[in-house]
Amino acid sequence: MAWSIRAVIFTPVLAVALSACSGSSGSGSAPPVDPPAPPIVEATPFEALYAQGVDQYLGEFTPMLSEASGDIVQHTFGAGEGPRCLLGDDYTMATREGSRSELMIFLEGGGACNSLLCQATPVALPGMPRFGILNPEANSNPARNFNVAYLPYCDGSVFSGDTAIDTDDDGVVDRYHHGLKNLSASIDVIVSTFPAPNRILLTGNSAGGFGTDYMLPLVRKLYPDTPIDLINDSGVGISRPGYVDFVSSEWNATRFIPDDCSDCVSEAGHTTGYHIYQLNEDPNLRMGFMSTKQDSVIADVFVGIGGEAFEAALLTEMKALSAAHPERFKSFIADGTSHTFLQAQFSREVEGIPAYQWVADMLSGSADWRSLSD
Repeated sequence: MAWSIRAVIFTPVLAVALSACSGSSGSGSAPPVDPPAPPIVEATPFEALYAQGVDQYLGEFTPMLSEASGDIVQHTFGAGEGPRCLLGDDYTMATREGSRSELMIFLEGGGACNSLLCQATPVALPGMPRFGILNPEANSNPARNFNVAYLPYCDGSVFSGDTAIDTDDDGVVDRYHHGLKNLSASIDVIVSTFPAPNRILLTGNSAGGFGTDYMLPLVRKLYPDTPIDLINDSGVGISRPGYVDFVSSEWNATRFIPDDCSDCVSEAGHTTGYHIYQLNEDPNLRMGFMSTKQDSVIADVFVGIGGEAFEAALLTEMKALSAAHPERFKSFIADGTSHTFLQAQFSREVEGIPAYQWVADMLSGSADWRSLSD
């Protein structure tokens, strides 16, 4: 934080001189001295979200067990009102030390669950996949030597929820949407394990791509000065009218949208305005979004608008984001209906550039990092 304070310091010699001048005039007095200027306080990114309570669970939960398994450490949280999965199972996440000072936080995907449609992974499996950007042995992987925190997904609310729901009114909880507690507990472990990275890559695919929206303010809260590169793989915020409001209300996740951000969710249901808000708030943030043009998992299954409508909205919204922050936002848009790149299609090319190279260009600060589209 930069401070600008004007101070007036009187040395004994200067004080004597002023006193003498005053005395010689008989009725004169020392010239008035301006009061110190108030400090210039830089705005805190996402302060409105903290005021709404998105950080309320930070520091509240610790793992009941942290146990080494090969090259990772598995951190498992106990039962109770804290971190847990959709059906009440324990939540677990993993860390892996790398040979560099960068940190990658990866949020896994696995569907979603609400009262209209419930197709979601209900348990968090231990371990850490070794595919694509999570593969520490692939020379083409630009993050292969990073420290890694891997967050499985099992809460059904794309990491955002903070509620428990009894769907049949029998007095027994049927769905635990504890995404916010899972994120909060995980970032506490991450900060304890990796306290001072020189850069953070915050990323995730599918539900984990959506989850980067919710993890970002928590990461920024605990790493206030660290540059963040955010890569959202296939959770880029294309939706339908009313859907975001519906799931946010059901999952008790409305606190993630600032009360005064009327355009964070558009009338069409897209969250481009929210992503622009995030970039506006945080000048130390860059974003890269990845999607196929007619991603069938999002377009057909979860949003239900169909491939053609999804493509039209996707191209329009990516242009709007790029226009708002041309230096800090780029996109990687491929033909087709397939879903996710970072693990499943890390060699997929757009305009002749593989996904891993596009990520590498972003991370290296290369002038070659640009928006690509088939």
